[in-house]
Amino acid sequence: MKTNAVTAAPTEPLLLTQKRIWIIFSALIAGMMLSSLDQTIVSTAMPTIVGQLGGVEHQTWITTAYLLATTIVMPIYGKFGDVLGRRNLFLFAIAIFTLASVGCAFAPDFWTFVVFRAMQGLGGGGLMILSQAIIADIVPANERGKYMGPLGGIFGLSAVAGPLLGGYFVDHLTWQWAFYINIPIGIAAFLIAYFALTLPTKKAQKRIDMAGVVLLSAATACLIFFTDFGGRNDYGWDAPLTWLFGAGMVLAGVLFVLAERRAEDPIIPLSLFRNRIFVNSTAIGFTLGVAMFAAIAFVPTFLQMSSGTSAAVSGLLMLPMMVGMMGTSIWSGIAITKSGKYKAYPIAGAAVVIAAMLWMTTLAAATPIWVICAQLFLFGAGLGLIMQVVVLVVQNSVPADQIGTATSSNNYFREVGAALGVAIFGAMFTSRLTTSLTEVFSGFGASAQDAANATATLEPHAMSQLPEQLREGIVTAYAESLAPVFWYLVPFLVIALVLALTMKQIPLSDVAGMVARGEAIGGEEAERLEAERFASDRRGGVDRTEVEREPASRP
Repeated sequence: MKTNAVTAAPTEPLLLTQKRIWIIFSALIAGMMLSSLDQTIVSTAMPTIVGQLGGVEHQTWITTAYLLATTIVMPIYGKFGDVLGRRNLFLFAIAIFTLASVGCAFAPDFWTFVVFRAMQGLGGGGLMILSQAIIADIVPANERGKYMGPLGGIFGLSAVAGPLLGGYFVDHLTWQWAFYINIPIGIAAFLIAYFALTLPTKKAQKRIDMAGVVLLSAATACLIFFTDFGGRNDYGWDAPLTWLFGAGMVLAGVLFVLAERRAEDPIIPLSLFRNRIFVNSTAIGFTLGVAMFAAIAFVPTFLQMSSGTSAAVSGLLMLPMMVGMMGTSIWSGIAITKSGKYKAYPIAGAAVVIAAMLWMTTLAAATPIWVICAQLFLFGAGLGLIMQVVVLVVQNSVPADQIGTATSSNNYFREVGAALGVAIFGAMFTSRLTTSLTEVFSGFGASAQDAANATATLEPHAMSQLPEQLREGIVTAYAESLAPVFWYLVPFLVIALVLALTMKQIPLSDVAGMVARGEAIGGEEAERLEAERFASDRRGGVDRTEVEREPASRP
C-alpha cells in the first residue's frame, strides 16, 4: 500500500501558492503561444509557399497535415498526462515542435514541407491539451475562468500576429522566416517550462491502451483522407480510393469502440458519452470547429488576393478579430469567476458568430476595408465567448483523475470538426477558384495548358504586374469562389446555438485537480504552510532558493 501511494502522488504534496500558480501559468502561456501562432502564421504565406515549392492544387494539405497530426495526438497526450504526469510530456511537445519548425524552413519541396508540418502538429497538439489540463490541475473551476480567458486571448492574439508576421516575412524577407521565428520562441518556452513546471511525475497503474491509440489514429487519418480525396478534382466522391478511406474509417471506428469496451484503462472512456454535459459541450466544439477554422484559414487569402492588399496588410486586417476575441474571452472568464454562471456566454457567442458569418457572405472584391474589419471584429467577439468556456464546462463535469482525458477528448472532436471544415470547404473553395481562374486566363487568349500553368503558379506579388482587366478578373474569381462558401458554414453554427441553449448548468468546483487527487495543497492552507516553511528555514539558516522545488517534483 505504501508503494502504491508513492507512485500515485508525490512524497510531499506540492504547495499551490498564488506565486507558484502564476509561475506555472507563465510556462503555459509560452507553450500556447508557440502552438497557436503556428496555426495561423502560414495562412498569409501560403500563396507564396506553394508558388515557390509548387503544389497549388494540394495547398489545403499544408493546413490539413498540421490539423490531422494535432487531432491524432490530442487524446494520447490527454490520457498519458493523466497516467504519467504532464511535465515531461509538455517538454517533449515543445522540443518536437521546435525541431519540426527547422525542418519546415529548410524543406526543398512541397511534400517534404507537408511532412514537417505534420511533425509540428505532433508537438502542437500536446501544447494545447497539456496547457488546458495543467490549468485544471492547479486552479479550481470556480476561479479558472480568469486563467482560461487569457489562454483564449493568446489564441486570438496569434490569429492576428500569425498572419501579420507571415505577411511581413513574405513582403520583406522570405517565407522561411515564418518558421525561423519558432526556434527562439521554442527554446524560450522549453527553458521556462523546464524551470517553472514543478509538477509530479507518475507511474502507470494499469495497462496502457495501445490498441485504442492505434485504432483511433487510423480512424482519424482515414476520415481526413476520405474528405480530402472526395473534394479533389483528380479523385472526387465517386473514386474507389475515396471510398476505400471511407470504409477504413468506419471499420477502424467500430474496432475502436469494441477495443475501448474491453480496455483496462481506455484512451477515451466510453463512460464520458453517458455524461450529458460532456456530450453537449463537445458537440458545440465540433460544430464550431467546422465553421471557425474553415473561415480563419482562408480569410487572409481572400483579403490578400480579392482585395488586392499585400500579405502584410492582409495580416494587419485580421487585427479587429483579435481585439474582439481577446476582449470577450478575458471578459467572460472574469465574469464567470465572479458569478459562477457560464451558460449565457456560449449562447450569446453562437448568436454573434452566426450574425458575423451571414454578414461575411456578402464579401466581394468591392467591399470596403472598414466593413471587412467590422465583420472580423464581430466574428472574433463571438468566438471569444465560446471557446474557453466549453473547455471549462467539460473539465468541471468529470472526476479529477479524468481531467486530461476529458479535455483532450473535447479538443479532439473540435479539431476533427476543424480538419473536416478546412478539407471540405477548402476543397470547395479551391475547386471553384481553379475553374474560375482557368476561365479568366483562357478569356485572355491563353491555351488550356497555359491557363492551368498560370493558375498553378499565381503569386500575390505578381498581381500588380498584370493588365488591369486581367487583375480585375482574378480578384473577382477569388471573391466569387470564397464568399458563397460561408453560406455552407451557417447551418453548423445554428446547431451550435441550439446545443448551447440546451446546455445544463451545474455549480463550479472549488477544488483544483491536483488537490482533489491528493498531489497538492491549495488555497489559504498552502499560503500558510509556505509562510511557516519559509520562517522555519530562516530560523534554521537554510537558503530558501535551494529548497524551492520539492524533491518529488524534480525531473
